[in-house]
Amino acid sequence: MADHAEHALHTEHILTFTCPEKLGIVHAITEVLVQQRQEIIDLKQFGDRNSRRFFLRVHFAGEDGAAASTRALREAFAPLVEQYDAELTVDPKDRKRRVLLMVSKSEHCLNDLMFRARVDELPIEVVAVVSNHDDHRDVVEWHRIPYHHIPVTPDSKPQAEAELLALLGRYEVELVVLARYMQVLSSQLVEDMAGQVINIHHSFLPSFKGARPYHQAYEKGVKTVGATAHYVNAELDEGPIIAQQVVEVDHTFDAADLAAAGRDTERKALANAVKWHCEGRVFLNGNRTVVLR
Repeated sequence: MADHAEHALHTEHILTFTCPEKLGIVHAITEVLVQQRQEIIDLKQFGDRNSRRFFLRVHFAGEDGAAASTRALREAFAPLVEQYDAELTVDPKDRKRRVLLMVSKSEHCLNDLMFRARVDELPIEVVAVVSNHDDHRDVVEWHRIPYHHIPVTPDSKPQAEAELLALLGRYEVELVVLARYMQVLSSQLVEDMAGQVINIHHSFLPSFKGARPYHQAYEKGVKTVGATAHYVNAELDEGPIIAQQVVEVDHTFDAADLAAAGRDTERKALANAVKWHCEGRVFLNGNRTVVLR
């Protein structure tokens, strides 16, 4: 994948760093920042005593006259990767991630993400939309985003996934967002893209599975409605959770009202998950996530 900021100069960067817990990690990182004449704007860290891993995110900027290229900063921090057995990224703060959206019939999350991207509420570039239906072509193309209709049947599923993989390479996709995409991705694709696919679902699971969950919830008289955004793994709707939203409801809500409240929570939870992921705030920690907000 090409690094679109490789040769440009930037004054603000985001560094992420995760490794097994050891003494002196923060000191080592800040020492490099001082050597590179970089000032810390924001630093957040967390040491997980259960997994014995350390997580850190730093937003920093060069002093006046001390702008450094992304390449130079990455090279300066590179020795720490081996020293601490770490995973490290350094990216310009203003770099937008290349995102592919997938959708089926329900369009509320799709519309919300395209709008937020359009007005720069999310640090993303929506490079394409893929759907197993042709319903949303007009609105997607109105946003001047390529639309790819890939029908999925039990017989055509391998071919459909091959088409999807080709698009991921063609558009140099960094993140896939299932914006209410109702087909199950293969375990191989999910494994190959671990930590790069985000899904959204209502938080009634596992209580109300299958079709018409809000009608089931109405019959049971639920008092809260919510949504969960998570990374996709081999276990359906049970990947590491990134963001959740919940609202209170009462006996005056019928099934349609519950569904409307649910759509609101789905939009917000998914937007938060995409934003935090693309800002370098989310770290995988086994079956859980660390979110340095």
